[in-house]
Amino acid sequence: MFQKINVLEESKIFTVAALSGLVLAMSLNLFLIPANVFASGFTGLAQILAVFFPLSTGILLFILNIPVAAIGWYKVGKKFTLYSFVNVAFTTLFLEIIPVQSFSNDIILNSVFGGVIGGIGAGVVLKWGASSAGVDILALLAAKKSDRPLGVYFFAMNAFIVMASGLMFGMEKALYTLLTLYVASRIIDTIHTRHVKLTAMIVTSKADELQEAFHKKVTRGVTRLPARGGYSREDKEMLMIVITRYELYLLKQVVEEVDPQAFTNIVQTTGVFGMFRKDH
Repeated sequence: MFQKINVLEESKIFTVAALSGLVLAMSLNLFLIPANVFASGFTGLAQILAVFFPLSTGILLFILNIPVAAIGWYKVGKKFTLYSFVNVAFTTLFLEIIPVQSFSNDIILNSVFGGVIGGIGAGVVLKWGASSAGVDILALLAAKKSDRPLGVYFFAMNAFIVMASGLMFGMEKALYTLLTLYVASRIIDTIHTRHVKLTAMIVTSKADELQEAFHKKVTRGVTRLPARGGYSREDKEMLMIVITRYELYLLKQVVEEVDPQAFTNIVQTTGVFGMFRKDH
């Protein structure tokens, strides 16, 4: 059975993924690459490899993401992976089109503005239910398998990038790379959310339908609690579900589709004990 496709919604996400690719490419070719400052994740890894191989950063970024996209398609989620790869494809395209040139010789300005613009590109695509692929997909997959915090995996990759920057260009460049990573992360936190895990509490009169939709689309366990309206005195249920920030957009879509009248409260989750993932 084929699922109904909202063409307008899908077009919006595709457009956001494409524009995000443009913004990410601008942060690289106009600020970071000319200054030999590295971005985070697979983008930074592609910059490192471009020093050793006769291929551009964009092509290497695309190649690195092919096996990750294949894994993510089956293990993380088709829609999330598809639009994440669309973002990578457009980032690669614009990296090849936009010439590498610098507006300033000041490495601090390049580091900060590269981080700000890159953070905007990554944050916007996250807000619309996708990512810039690479480490995001691998971290999601690893977290589903081990229940460790996603931040552990991001820290490990970015630590490698900072160390590689220091070995290749000196510790000063490593510090500027660290500055870029910090600025980008703060911008992403501002646009999307700074919390890697979130708890959604949804008060609804359609608990069965919502639970089934969450089971199919969000793949997280749900806790159901009795609830009663203080004003209406109507008996309802509250569904509590812990999600990653990558699933926030999808959860919002599911709630709006199944029960637009539901009341949803999203709060930060500082720690999770026990089984976070739902085994298939």
